[in-house]
Amino acid sequence: MELAHSLLLNEEVYNQLGEVQKAEFIFDWLSYLEKLLLATSRSDVKEKQKTLVEQLLSLLNSSPGPPTRKLLAKNLGVLYSIGDTFSVYETIDKCNDLIRSKDDSPSYLPTKLAAVVCLGSLYRKLGRVLVNTFTDTVGNILKAMKSAESQGRYEIMLSLQNILNGLGAAATPCHRDVYKAAKSCLTDRSMAVRCAAAKCLLELQKEAIFMWSTDLDSVATLCFKSFEGSNYDVRISVSKLLGTVLAKAIISKHPGSAVSRQSIRRLSLEEVLELLGTGFLRGSSGFLRASGDMLKGTSSVSRDVRVGVTQAYVVFVSTLGGTWLEKNFAAFLSHVLSLVSQSHPKATQTQTDAVCGRRCVSFILRAAIGGLLGEKAQIAAAKDICQAIWKLKKVVDAVMNEGNVETRVGSTDVMASQHMLVCALQELGNLIYSLGTTAAPLLQDSSAGLLDSVISVIQHPSIAVRLAAAWCLHCIAVALPSYLTPLLDRCLERLTVLKSSPEAVTGFSFAVAALLGAVKHCPLGIPHGKGKIIMTLAEDLLCSAVQNSRLSAQRTQSGWLLIAALMTLGPAVVSHHLARLLLLWKCVFPVSPKDLETEKSRGDSFTWQVTLEGRAGALCAIKSFVFHCGDLLTEEVIQRLLPPLPCAVDLLIQLSSVLRTYGNTLKTPSVVYKQRLYELLILLPPESYEGNLCALLKELAADLTASDIQVAASAFLLPPLCHQDDLVILSPLLQETDHRFIEEQLLLGNGIACGSLEYDPYSIYEKDVEGDSVPKPLPPVLSVISSAVKLFGVVCAHVGEAQRLFILEQLLDSIKHTKGARQQIVQLHVVSSLSSFLKYLAGSKGNLGPEEMRRPALALVMGALESPNPLLRCAAAEAWARLAQVVDDGAFTAALAQVSFDKLKSARDVVTRTGYSLALGSLHRYLGGISSSQHLNSCVGILFTLSQDSTSPDVQTWALHSLSLIIDSAGPLYNMHVEPTLSLIIMLLLNVPPTHAEVHQSLGRCLNALITTLGPELQGNSTSISTLRTSCLLGCAVMQDNPDCLVQAQAISCLQQLHMFAPRHVNLSSLVSCLCVNLCSPYLLLRRAVLACLRQLVQREAAEVSEHAVMLAKDSREELTPDANIREVGLEGALLTLLDKETDQKLCYDIKETLNHMLTSMAVDKLSFWLKLCKDVLAASADFTTVTCVDTMQEEEGDKGDDASVLTTRNDDKSYPFTNPRWATRVFAAECVCRIISQCENAHSAHFDIALAQEMRKRDSRNDFLVLHLADLIRMAFMAATDHSDQLRLSGLETLLVVIRRFASIPEPEFPGHVILEQYQANVGAALRPAFTSETPPDVTAKACQVCSAWIASGVVSDLNDLRRVHQLLVSSLTKIQAGKEALSHLYNESASTMEILAVLKAWAEVYIIAVERHKSHRQALKTTTYSEDCVRNESYSSDGLLDLVHTDLGTLSRLWLAALQDFALLTLPSEFASQLPVEGGAFYTAETSENAKLHYYNSWALILHATALWLTSTGFVVADPDEGASHLSRPVTPTSMCQGSSSGATVKSPEDVCTDRFHLILGISVEFLCSLRSDATMESITACLHALQALLDVPWPRSKIGSDQDLGIELLNVLHRVILTRESPSIQLASLEVVRQIICAAQEHVKEKRRSAEVDDGAAEKETLPEFGEGKDTGGLVPGKSLVFATLELCVCILVRQLPELNPKLTGSPGVKAAKPQVLSEDGSRLVSAALVILSELPAVCSPEGSISILPTILYLTIGVLRETAVKLPGGQLSSTVAASLQALKGILSSPMARAEKSHTAWTDLLRSALTTILDCWDPDHFSLVDGTHQELDEISLLTAITVFTLSTSPEVTTIPCLQKRCIEKFKATLEIKDPVYPNPAVSYPYIYSLVSSIVEKLQEIDQRKPEDTTELQIFQEGIKVLEALVAIAEEQHRSQLVACLLPILISFLLDDNALGSATAVMKNLHDFALQNLMQIGPQYSSVFKNVMASSPALKARLEAAIKGNQENVKVKIPTSKHTKNPGKNASIQLKTNFL
Repeated sequence: MELAHSLLLNEEVYNQLGEVQKAEFIFDWLSYLEKLLLATSRSDVKEKQKTLVEQLLSLLNSSPGPPTRKLLAKNLGVLYSIGDTFSVYETIDKCNDLIRSKDDSPSYLPTKLAAVVCLGSLYRKLGRVLVNTFTDTVGNILKAMKSAESQGRYEIMLSLQNILNGLGAAATPCHRDVYKAAKSCLTDRSMAVRCAAAKCLLELQKEAIFMWSTDLDSVATLCFKSFEGSNYDVRISVSKLLGTVLAKAIISKHPGSAVSRQSIRRLSLEEVLELLGTGFLRGSSGFLRASGDMLKGTSSVSRDVRVGVTQAYVVFVSTLGGTWLEKNFAAFLSHVLSLVSQSHPKATQTQTDAVCGRRCVSFILRAAIGGLLGEKAQIAAAKDICQAIWKLKKVVDAVMNEGNVETRVGSTDVMASQHMLVCALQELGNLIYSLGTTAAPLLQDSSAGLLDSVISVIQHPSIAVRLAAAWCLHCIAVALPSYLTPLLDRCLERLTVLKSSPEAVTGFSFAVAALLGAVKHCPLGIPHGKGKIIMTLAEDLLCSAVQNSRLSAQRTQSGWLLIAALMTLGPAVVSHHLARLLLLWKCVFPVSPKDLETEKSRGDSFTWQVTLEGRAGALCAIKSFVFHCGDLLTEEVIQRLLPPLPCAVDLLIQLSSVLRTYGNTLKTPSVVYKQRLYELLILLPPESYEGNLCALLKELAADLTASDIQVAASAFLLPPLCHQDDLVILSPLLQETDHRFIEEQLLLGNGIACGSLEYDPYSIYEKDVEGDSVPKPLPPVLSVISSAVKLFGVVCAHVGEAQRLFILEQLLDSIKHTKGARQQIVQLHVVSSLSSFLKYLAGSKGNLGPEEMRRPALALVMGALESPNPLLRCAAAEAWARLAQVVDDGAFTAALAQVSFDKLKSARDVVTRTGYSLALGSLHRYLGGISSSQHLNSCVGILFTLSQDSTSPDVQTWALHSLSLIIDSAGPLYNMHVEPTLSLIIMLLLNVPPTHAEVHQSLGRCLNALITTLGPELQGNSTSISTLRTSCLLGCAVMQDNPDCLVQAQAISCLQQLHMFAPRHVNLSSLVSCLCVNLCSPYLLLRRAVLACLRQLVQREAAEVSEHAVMLAKDSREELTPDANIREVGLEGALLTLLDKETDQKLCYDIKETLNHMLTSMAVDKLSFWLKLCKDVLAASADFTTVTCVDTMQEEEGDKGDDASVLTTRNDDKSYPFTNPRWATRVFAAECVCRIISQCENAHSAHFDIALAQEMRKRDSRNDFLVLHLADLIRMAFMAATDHSDQLRLSGLETLLVVIRRFASIPEPEFPGHVILEQYQANVGAALRPAFTSETPPDVTAKACQVCSAWIASGVVSDLNDLRRVHQLLVSSLTKIQAGKEALSHLYNESASTMEILAVLKAWAEVYIIAVERHKSHRQALKTTTYSEDCVRNESYSSDGLLDLVHTDLGTLSRLWLAALQDFALLTLPSEFASQLPVEGGAFYTAETSENAKLHYYNSWALILHATALWLTSTGFVVADPDEGASHLSRPVTPTSMCQGSSSGATVKSPEDVCTDRFHLILGISVEFLCSLRSDATMESITACLHALQALLDVPWPRSKIGSDQDLGIELLNVLHRVILTRESPSIQLASLEVVRQIICAAQEHVKEKRRSAEVDDGAAEKETLPEFGEGKDTGGLVPGKSLVFATLELCVCILVRQLPELNPKLTGSPGVKAAKPQVLSEDGSRLVSAALVILSELPAVCSPEGSISILPTILYLTIGVLRETAVKLPGGQLSSTVAASLQALKGILSSPMARAEKSHTAWTDLLRSALTTILDCWDPDHFSLVDGTHQELDEISLLTAITVFTLSTSPEVTTIPCLQKRCIEKFKATLEIKDPVYPNPAVSYPYIYSLVSSIVEKLQEIDQRKPEDTTELQIFQEGIKVLEALVAIAEEQHRSQLVACLLPILISFLLDDNALGSATAVMKNLHDFALQNLMQIGPQYSSVFKNVMASSPALKARLEAAIKGNQENVKVKIPTSKHTKNPGKNASIQLKTNFL
């Protein structure tokens, strides 16, 4: 194929190819040439032009196929438009000659057609250049058309369209001729020709003025005619023509004088609409003839005309646009509604017609209002609709008030308005539904009176209007949940008051049912008590039905309807009413068959009607119960449901005799009864009605073959029984389109009504299938059939085999015994039920039964395969596949295949061939694929032949579809057939006429299946693979050029597959261009294919796709659809616009996914672009935000400068690329902002660092960082948070929350000490304030509370006065919720108020926790005094200030927190304690709504727990006021208390008890949570829980509780051990270890306390008799599970071994020491190990002496192990943190009192000696492992220090054994001799130095009081001073002066005055001299400081001067005495080093 890629055709290669390859080669060359010509320079083209033209023209004669001729023509046009035009006339003549030729043979036809296409292309490209030849050409073409067949007419029309397009106004002379020709084609037999003619006329009307002036009427009539018998494509094309022409007639500005002679008058809107209306009402019958027919009452407009005109209305309005519609909406509305008014009785002659007419009107209104108007205009439209409803209502009232009852109901006026009202109400409902909460202002506007208008028509005499009004209320409630409860109350109240009016009873019960159906769409629900009211009312209605015969039917129906609707509220509500429901159900049916018999003989037709109504209602209620409350269906309940069922079935069987007795008025009620019973039985398990199966089966068979069913409604029965993949070969009507809503009626056929609410009022509360549209139940006659078919499948599968066989035989006979149309209907029903049976059998893995069953089943299916109804053939093919599946026998399957083969070979008729070819393809669908290659060969052979049968496109379509199924089910087995199949597909693609689109669609499916079969092999490079790949790409290219949209969709999905398997070989730019062009296609399936493909592409290469789209938009001049404004807003913007307009759910989902993928991969790089997109979408709605919010902001923050105004002013001169986006799109934009922020988190750190960002921006202006857009982020969040739409407010608050959390800590470089968010505090306040108003829904308030607490906790605002604004909002909420669950709004379910209360409490908890933390850290900061003064001042202000702010409300808060925790504790109890829970619920939840409330408690308990623990800690568990003790623990909120029993004489609990209760509450909740962590437990909850435990154990009282209760401690430790095992997070593990440490401390305190008290008690007695305290008692044994120490050891070992596996002796092979390479742990690891070591070192103190002996070896082993494993040499001689920790632990262990205690002394001494030996052994070379051939040495400093610790901390006996002592000394000596002195690294030593120095300074300052007594103490002082001096020397310049200032006073304080000096001891004299000597050195060194100190303190100065004078001469003599011998000096310095630890 590469040889085809050249400018001229490579004729050598071409001539060597076979026929099929030639065609491929030509097509490939032409498509390459098209791209090449545009890229080649003009001169090169001119040079080869002559040859090229010859080659192209010679191809004309080689009979090119349709795609080839199209490309050929295109290339000719391009060639002439680039090169010279002088030979173009010859070419035109040549084409004209070819067209004139008299050769009519089929073989010559392609040449003629190619010539026609070429002419069109040349004129289109060259246009005015050819103006002088065009009359001849057009004449010639029109002449040729007279004798042309359909393909010719089709191509001629399209060619004329091109000619007109190229010539423009110059073609005027031919306009009339073309018009005449097109008129005849517009009503052509061939649908494709009609479409082409419509396109031609559409082109013509651009210039031909007469079409929309003088000839407008005839154009309209012509279009109406064209709609007759049309298909979907024709309706789309012709409606586009008609709509455009009519719109033009209204808006055109007529050119002046030239036309003045024709005196064209401008048409008014009324006239144009009237014209359209005529078509809608009278069809194509013209104006005169119609009246005659009308009088006779014969003509009815055919449905396809009506549907076509409906689409024309939509095109008409869309062409005129949204702004036009806004201005003329009222006129348009009244016209459209009048289409179904009674002034045109024909339109609504029968109910069927009326329903279809209403559908059309609804469609027009929905498309106009929903599609063209923005939200503001929609609100105005809603007001207009309200006005219309009021007007119609007045007419009804007038009639209803006059005259007697009989005349008024039938009155024509009343009926006249009913259909208009239904349409208006439904549109109003849809409109408000789509507006959502943005419709709030509309409902608050009293002038419109929207709710009143809807409620006023609920009592309309027509049932359809009552239902529509109820549905409208349903929509209002879903859109605005706050109206749900008030509306429900209002309707219930009316229903109770107007019980005696039949209309009111049904109307208001419909309304209540519809509102109950809305509850499941409103997450906030309705108050629980409403269920009880409704149930009582329903019972009342049912009981009072008998009292008044005029009302009995209505009351019965209403009662059951209310109960059925109540069931949708789910188990939580229904469980309370279950008993009453079952009782009512039991009473509806007679108890025994005998009672049924007596009943039959009583009553008249009216009582029977009421009875049947009632029973049908009861069945429906039970069905609703079973469907919605599955959880309540226990064995017991099912047993109570069953008894009435046999009776219900008996009644079913006897219905026919009842009908005979009481006449036909019972016909409808009996059908409804049947349908209800069937529906219920389908839902129940078949076992529950086993006894009635046979009777039921007979009844069902009778129903399915009954003689009185007149309509064959295959279109609703069969699609569910066909396979979805097969439906695509049927009429396009079955496929999803944008016009599905109206096209459906054509599918059902003329006699059948579409679905409508009045056919089944019970469907008003069901969840609708298609989103927001009205439920559309079919008429009972039809729906009973579909229920019977479903039930038949179930029942037939459960009866005995004999019975099954009998019934199948019976059904087979019933088909044979009927004739004609009746036979078709019976066959349809029977085959449907058989399919249903087989499907059910297969689903339940059943078997068909004995062999004789196969015969009747097979006969039925084969009969259907030969049915003329294509849908039935489709269903039969599916049944064929199911039959093979349920028999599951290879021989039978082979036999079925053989039957198909034989039939296909012998049959010649289309029906049999199509049916059996599909059967062949489906056969293996459920058998796991084809496994026999022989069978495969036969199938492929037969289908190949059939698919080339060009006489019947249908056979080709079905055969190719079947082939695609076979390719799928053969899998890899098909590989041998891939090449022939592919060349067959290409050949057909190149030759099948474009008019047979369905063949092309099947070809596309085959190609798709082939690509899937080849799969990843397509990437290969072998010749065969690349040939296949080229063919696939060629096939896709041909399909992309096809005029049919569905074929283009196939092409796109094929390319998508190719891109998945071989991405390198798909040309991305051409694919993207194809996608962009079709982005706004009018065909839904094409748009879906485009988006599915885009979604896949952007996952891999989003940036490239986006660039290609923009490039394309810039290059192209006309190709792109105008709707998608890619040029300005990029592909992303175009997708957002599309998302805003699109209504299809699946498409919207794909658009969102595509945008999300693009955002993920590109947002960081194109940050400004994305933020601008989101901002434009959100800002486009800013003008819609409430003005009030803005004003308050301006007043309050007037002083704040311009921040507030940034958000409110809006420059209107700028045009926004997005006009009025809907709220859903704005919500998506707000979500995108959050996603962009999270994307930036993973990118460059400069996104969250303003200084860095600005610096990088300076370096390169292209750098873009999120932090630079902070103002925009805040503004977007503000706009969203203050919108009318609640969903948008939630998204806005979420965005604000994300912004606060991410940006709170970023400092503001220009104002040190401040953060960048601080300047936006006014905006944050203004965004939050509206969420706290009284009418805000609880979910918004809850979210706002979260933002408030985050804002306060973020610490952005340090000034308390500024914080107060936001704090005030929280205070107001707190006041609101103090009254508990009773006080909050009654608009929503009680659980909604639980949510709000808990959100407020959680927010306060967060603020309190932060306040306490800040307070703590501030206190520590004050201790270390490293802050500069002013900084400290600010800090204290804010940190204590925040605590003060919370303090005022702490009393209230703590009560509420405890109450919430108590509720949570009750709710988390296991179900077996349910009976013990308080009956009325808890403080904040009611018992009935506990299930819903649980979720809210789960979300907020953790922080509340932490806050409560902190509060209890701060009060030290002191109960403050005596009342609180009385109110039992908490629950001051409600008067109830935990122990219900003792309410009267309740004993007042002691404070001790209250504390104990609180302690156990917190501990219990924590342990319950931690011991069974669910996988969804958040990190936040676990951390909060552990922190709460830490806080609890910070104070003595709880510690004593835990210390004294050993089991409690052990349980806690086990729980913590589990947490550590299951959660990897270091922070959680550390927090757990901290709690462990506190538990051990508690145990230590307890042991100490016991020892102390024992000593006090037995003070006189001998010490020996004291009992042992602590673990291990006298024996030293520790019992696992009973021992605290053992549990702790387990936990610590777990932590240590996880970090240092070498510590596990099992792992390292041998116990004892095996030194691996020491390692430094990660920071987290080090922290964990250090924490564990601290705990270990504390353990001996918990044990008795014997106990301590048993644990000591373990502890020592672990501690020394850590030392050994982590003692790595670090630069500068520093110690790693783990080593430091292990040394510290060693010191702790060695200095333990147990080492000295007499009982354990000797054992300890032995063990410690062993430990020392172990450490010394670490040094020996034989212990070093050779790693990488070098000695891996341990760090000596660490080991030395360890030895030092031993020397200093243990009793002398340990280290004085000669052998050990000798080794220690050797080590010290060795180390001293090492050359390089070791300097500790500053970073490590600083912390030690700091902590040490402060203690040294304290010690030295005490010198005045505590004089040193001996030389050792003197030495200590001197060493201390030396340390300080050393510190001064190394300190940094700025701190040095402070240190010197500390040192001087101390030194001077050592000096003695003359008197004292004489009497002083030698030691004091020494000290005096030492101090003086140092002062003499320091003075000169730091003279300035020295002077300052002296100046500031005269006393010091005097003292110093005296000493200097008195001792001048002594100094020199004394100095040598301070020298020391070498060894002790070393020891001393080591001692210091130890102190560092």
